[in-house]
Amino acid sequence: MITFGPGGNSESFGKRKFPEQLPEYLASMGLNGYEIECGRGVRIAEKTYNLLPDIAKQNGIYITLHTPYFISLSSENEETRLKSVTYIEESAVAAHKLGVKKIIVHSGSCAKMTREAALELAKDTLLRAQARLDEIGLSEIIICPETMGKINQLGTLSEVMELCKVDERFLPCVDFGHLNARTLGGIKSIADYTSILDEIEDKLGFERLKNFHVHFSKIQYTAGGEKCHLTFSDNEFGPDYEPLMELFAKRRLEPSVICESAGTQAEDAAEMKKAYERCL
Repeated sequence: MITFGPGGNSESFGKRKFPEQLPEYLASMGLNGYEIECGRGVRIAEKTYNLLPDIAKQNGIYITLHTPYFISLSSENEETRLKSVTYIEESAVAAHKLGVKKIIVHSGSCAKMTREAALELAKDTLLRAQARLDEIGLSEIIICPETMGKINQLGTLSEVMELCKVDERFLPCVDFGHLNARTLGGIKSIADYTSILDEIEDKLGFERLKNFHVHFSKIQYTAGGEKCHLTFSDNEFGPDYEPLMELFAKRRLEPSVICESAGTQAEDAAEMKKAYERCL
């Protein structure tokens, strides 16, 4: 089943209690997904561990988790990469306690290396991370390498496809705002979206395309790629979400879709869901 939700809490969540009032808030917008943001570290309140799994299960909310931003899959410093394996492990342990399956991982940086060298290091780090999860009995956690928004970062669509080939359990996290930013506005039409979905299916097969993870937002960009996240009210930067929703419906895909708009992520996720439903 396709799911739609916000990455973290919109400004409109206000002073509501988390996670107790999350179901009512999401239901008011017709949403059934939510991403826990651990970008600055896995710091989750004990109350959340105790309450969220049952709350999510009882209300049909599909939860995902974003791992820390400081993970560096492709660092030339092996100690840094080993620490990244530890951060992925910590994220997976938290995900397991919360009943979460998918964890999203930033792909890394190229720094002064060639893209090929950075990619090989990232593959090795992911291989070690998956081996560690298998070792501690967390094989059910799905690592989702993410496409990135800055041109000097590892994380083109093709690079993420290569990272996902490290283990057949991996699923890509395709951030369409990031891809649009790093191609300086390259997503303009339904044909552009079709090309992206076709590449995923060609490289990874239909089942992984059907169940992949999606981030979506409009993103301002400069010559170097991503600058900042915007809201759907912006008319200058893309991409537009309607063609993608049409393709999700037409191709019977069931991704978990998370909106990362700046402050209106729940409201904008609801707009995407309505567009999807109009296409059914």
